[in-house]
Amino acid sequence: MKRIALIGMPNAGKSTLFNRMSGASAKVANWPGVTVDLLSAKLLIAGQMAELVDLPGIYDLHGFSDDEQVVRHFLCNNSIDLVLIVANATQVDRQLTLALQLKSLGLPAVLLLNMADEAKQQGITINAQQLGEELGYPATLLSAKYGQGYAEAYQLIESELQKSEAMPILSLENDFAVDQEVEDKLEQIIRHTVDVPVQAGHSTTEKIDKVMLHPWLGLPLFFGIMFLMFQAVYTLGAPLQDAVAWLLEGFRDIALAPLLSGLPALLNSFLLEGVFDGVATVASFVPVIILFFLFMAIIEDSGYLSRAAFLMDALMTKMGLDGRSFVMLLMGFGCNVPALMGTRTMRSRGLRLLTMMVIPFSLCSARLQVFVFMTTALFAPSQAPLVLFSLYLMTFVTVIITALLFKGQFNSQEPFALELPPYRFPTTRQMILRGWHEIRHFLRRATKFITIGVVLVWILTHMPFGVEPASAASWSGWIGEFMSPILSPAGINPELTVALIFGFVAKEIVIGALAVIYGLEGSSLMQGIAQQIDWVQAYSFMLFTLIYTPCLATIATLRAEAKSGWYTALSLAWPLTLAWSVSTAFYQSARYLGY
Repeated sequence: MKRIALIGMPNAGKSTLFNRMSGASAKVANWPGVTVDLLSAKLLIAGQMAELVDLPGIYDLHGFSDDEQVVRHFLCNNSIDLVLIVANATQVDRQLTLALQLKSLGLPAVLLLNMADEAKQQGITINAQQLGEELGYPATLLSAKYGQGYAEAYQLIESELQKSEAMPILSLENDFAVDQEVEDKLEQIIRHTVDVPVQAGHSTTEKIDKVMLHPWLGLPLFFGIMFLMFQAVYTLGAPLQDAVAWLLEGFRDIALAPLLSGLPALLNSFLLEGVFDGVATVASFVPVIILFFLFMAIIEDSGYLSRAAFLMDALMTKMGLDGRSFVMLLMGFGCNVPALMGTRTMRSRGLRLLTMMVIPFSLCSARLQVFVFMTTALFAPSQAPLVLFSLYLMTFVTVIITALLFKGQFNSQEPFALELPPYRFPTTRQMILRGWHEIRHFLRRATKFITIGVVLVWILTHMPFGVEPASAASWSGWIGEFMSPILSPAGINPELTVALIFGFVAKEIVIGALAVIYGLEGSSLMQGIAQQIDWVQAYSFMLFTLIYTPCLATIATLRAEAKSGWYTALSLAWPLTLAWSVSTAFYQSARYLGY
């Protein structure tokens, strides 16, 4: 099987091209350093199967960040039949340095000048044919986002792949003499093939940035936009969630319950109240998660999060972090795991470790399910978005506390540099791929962690045989009572305690665990919980869920990225301690004030 490698600088659109070529749903966002692992897909090109590998974005083959080392390691240890060099056509004068470095290695390559639509809008003219001739390998213009020039680019890739032969790269040594030759040749090539007007630029972007990056208005606008996003997610998502829950309840009552009625009582309970009720309760929140990611995709791909990083850099620096840390924190809203891997773009180990310590406090999509459920059950519709937004703000409070406390142990002097790309709106295709990616991610977890989790919860609530399910005499009751002296000061009852324990495996299990513990689902489950706890207990529970020990996948990633046992232990113990302290302080204060 032939191997094709996608290489380019950050923010050149590699992942967008990867998605278009493979139909996959690699993470695409409009800031540097999103692609942090080796994404690959198999596709049929020129009548033969080929493996397309999307490598992390790099500025230079001699760079020292972890993701640049990943690229060098790949080039040194894998045979490659064709390199697709993706360059941002609006920054061609800077992007060709990497192309010339790769040329010096003798790799068969095609230069794809992406974002040709933006270059045209700015009045930039590129003679791709002449540029390819001077470089020594073919070049073409395209827009991976809109598909302009894609058919021609694909034909060129097919043609070059048929002619190419695999070339293993054995070493990549620093050669500054060669680098100087590259710079000299770059200037000559640009002069012959590229025409850039004197006033080239994004006038619309500049006008918007005067407001969005205003020293006084910038941050309030950012938090206002995020609040509106949560308002929209709840307003649009709640009816959709109710509709899915209604369909699942109807399927249970009309089809599944009669089908399983002939089974022994214990097996019937296991399948209906254990597996189905648990997984169905979690599944009903899929529309909310899809909406959340669609809105986040718009904010991310628009280029606005890079502005948020710029705005927050001064504050983050005081805490031992920087603007990139803020970007990774926001990435954690989707899932903590890719956000942790995104820290590979940081060269300073101290900065990276401190950033990885605060990322798990992000209000990830799994926690969002829990919060939407609890706010819908315990708060009025007008209050619920405000409650969600307060938990979002609590993410930043916990980050500030943690960073200030530990910054002395993780020092960094690495300067902060970040590109501010022009504002862009994601295409419908990009948003659909993003939504599908999250659905697929959920279904994958549903078939593993969530199903296993709700089955284990059912066993705990129904064993030993003969006891009332979820009673104090059941195994779950024993666990809840045992943990009660620790968590009761925070207002967390035994039932919620058991759900929290399973949330350690995966936060998506929390709602499914509650469905099994209470023997209810959907709106009935919400009503049942609302009868047992009040809003103070609910908010304390949500605070604990937000802050306490991250899921197993996050812990495993922390261990792999940090390569330190003591750091991993600290990353487990500190959130648990902070969660108990914050939840207990809130609960006791609220009770003292008479709530």
